[in-house]
Amino acid sequence: MLGTPTRNRVAERREETRREILDAAWSLVREDGLAQLTLRRVAERVGMRAPSLYTHFASKNDIYDAMFGQAWAECLDASLRQIEALPAGPRARLRGIARGFFDFSVNDLPRFQLMNQRVIPDFEPSATAYAPSLQCMQMLRNEMGAIGIVDDADVDLYVVIVGGLVDGQFANDPGGTRYARLLDRAIDMYADNVGLPTEETNP
Repeated sequence: MLGTPTRNRVAERREETRREILDAAWSLVREDGLAQLTLRRVAERVGMRAPSLYTHFASKNDIYDAMFGQAWAECLDASLRQIEALPAGPRARLRGIARGFFDFSVNDLPRFQLMNQRVIPDFEPSATAYAPSLQCMQMLRNEMGAIGIVDDADVDLYVVIVGGLVDGQFANDPGGTRYARLLDRAIDMYADNVGLPTEETNP
């Protein structure tokens, strides 16, 4: 007697094709920029006719949406791994979180732009794609709350400092360390502003 099938091979092939399409899309935007992405070029890259692509993504914005969700899911995974290795001291912990996001961001310009900048004027991520970014933000709020930083404006300031240094790195010294070397200094200045004790006086 035949057993009940445990795999949906059609669904697996469809998901594999979607991953291949997204890989092609990322490859193209890393070559030419986010705004230059076209369905025709994505289809060519995966060896597919453009009409066939519509069975997987209804529009270019649907591809951007999947890429946005994928990027933030990767950020969430990286953050979860990083938290396990963060030092205990409040300042060191803040510096570690900042360094993790900075390094993740400068590693991939189009990914950072899609995640954090409105470079595609008519694109708005879906609730599903946006969910991992909310999880990342909640994780940050939890970490900051655990060391006494709970004011929304203080959290926003931290986010802007780190994001601004990423912007500066991309704009003025891509691939270099000009702004990367300022990160710890900037976070210590922030820690002074919000009244965190120094590591020496931290109980």
